[in-house]
Amino acid sequence: MAFDKKLLEIVACPVCKGKLEYNKEDNQLICNLDKIAYPINDGIPVLLENKAEPLAE
Repeated sequence: MAFDKKLLEIVACPVCKGKLEYNKEDNQLICNLDKIAYPINDGIPVLLENKAEPLAE
């Protein structure tokens, strides 16, 4: 199942409430403010702080 990009209009980072960007290559939602990435499983974003991974510098 593919990620629906229309969700980007309504989802926000649960940590800072900032805007998220879709990374199609890694199938993740990226928060550039907090430098973390949220996974997308079966087209559903997992917006849990404990599931987020730090972005590689």
